Amino acid sequence: MSQAFEGISIVDFSQVLAAPFAVMQLALLGADVIKVEHPVGGDQTRGLMNTGADQGMAPSFLGMNLNKKSITVNLKSSDGIAIIKKMIESADVVVENFKAGTMEQLGLGYDVMAKWKPDLIFCSVTGYGQTGPRAGEAAYDGAIQAASGMMSQTGHASTGPTRTGYMPVDMATALNTAFAISAALYRKLSTGLGQRIDVAMLDTAVVVQAAQFSNYINQGNLVGLLGNASPTRQPTANVFETSDGSIQVTAIRQLQVETFFKAIGEAARLAEPGFATPAARIDNHIEVHAVVSQAMLKQTTKDWITTLASLGIPVAEIKSVPEVAADSSLHERGVFTTHDSPLDNGETFTVVKAGYLLDQDGPQVRSVAPLLGQHTEEILISLGFDHEVIQRFKATGVC
Repeated sequence: MSQAFEGISIVDFSQVLAAPFAVMQLALLGADVIKVEHPVGGDQTRGLMNTGADQGMAPSFLGMNLNKKSITVNLKSSDGIAIIKKMIESADVVVENFKAGTMEQLGLGYDVMAKWKPDLIFCSVTGYGQTGPRAGEAAYDGAIQAASGMMSQTGHASTGPTRTGYMPVDMATALNTAFAISAALYRKLSTGLGQRIDVAMLDTAVVVQAAQFSNYINQGNLVGLLGNASPTRQPTANVFETSDGSIQVTAIRQLQVETFFKAIGEAARLAEPGFATPAARIDNHIEVHAVVSQAMLKQTTKDWITTLASLGIPVAEIKSVPEVAADSSLHERGVFTTHDSPLDNGETFTVVKAGYLLDQDGPQVRSVAPLLGQHTEEILISLGFDHEVIQRFKATGVC
C-alpha cells in the first residue's frame, strides 16, 4: 500500500513550531522532506527551552522534525542559491516562514522559484500574512494571542487577560498549513498547476475563535473574562472543587441539569423559580453555583467522575501534563511515539506524533529529527555535485 504523500518532495526552510510541525505532518504520511538550515546554529528551536547537554537537539525540535533530512546552506551566497535551485527543480512543495519579503530579498521568492519549477506549490507562513499594513512584522504565539482577541477571553476578572501556558496559535497554524498544502496538492493532481499559499497566524487564530466572532459580529455578544465558566454562562458548566481536587462539569441541556442535580442530591431545588430553567439559572447564577459547589465537596474527584460519567454528563478530572503523558490510552492510540535518541547516547525520547488514526497507511515515523547538516553531503551528491565542489562549499561556509 502507499501513504497519501508518498513520492511528494518538500523543501522546508521553516523553523520554530508552526511551519515545521505542518511539514512533519506531511512527512508522517510519506512525503520526502529536506530541511534547509543555516550552517551556524540552524533552526532556532534546536536550542529552545532546552535543559539538555546537547544544545542543538532540544525536545521541541525533536518533536517538530521527524522524518526530515537536514542540509546546511548559506542562503546569502551565490553557491547557496545554486544549490537551492537544483533542489527546487525536483521539488513539489516549498515551505518557508521568514518575515514577509525575506525570500524575495534573498532571490528565492515565489516568482523566481516558479520559473525554475512552474508547477511548484510555495507556502509562506507568517504572523500577519504577505499583504496588509502588518506584513513583515515578526510574531510569536503570545503576540498573536493578544492581537487576535484570545487573551480578552482568557482569565478571570480578578486577573485580567492572560495567555495560555501552551502555544495554541502555533499548533493550530501548523494544522491549518498542512491542510492548505494538502488541498494544493490535490488541486495539482487535476490541474497540473502549482500555486502560492499565504498562511497567517492571525487569520488562523480568528478561525479558531469562529464561534465567538460569529456571535459578536451578528448579535453583539462578547464572552469576556469568565475564568473557568462556560461561554454559555450556565452555572452548571464550570470547574468545581471536590473533597480532594477539582473537576470540570459541563451540564448545559435541561435533561443534563436535571440528572446532575439528582446526582448531587439537589433535585428539589429545580422546582424553585431561580433554578427551573436555563434562563433562570443564568439570572440566578451566583446561588446556583454556590449550591453545586457545596454539593461537590462531599465526594472525591474519582467518585464524581464515576457517578456523573455513568449518567451521561460530560465530566473530566483536571489533570496535569505528567498525568496525561502517562495515560496508557494515548500511547495505545499512537498519539505519542518513542524512539532512540539521534545523539546515539543510549537514551530514548518521546514526542507527540499525530492526532488521528487511519485503518491503512497512517502516520509513520521513518526517522528521528536530524542533527544539524546531517545529510548535507548525501543531498549534494544526489544533486550532482562532486567531492571537490562539496569540499569547497564546506571550506567557504556555503554548507
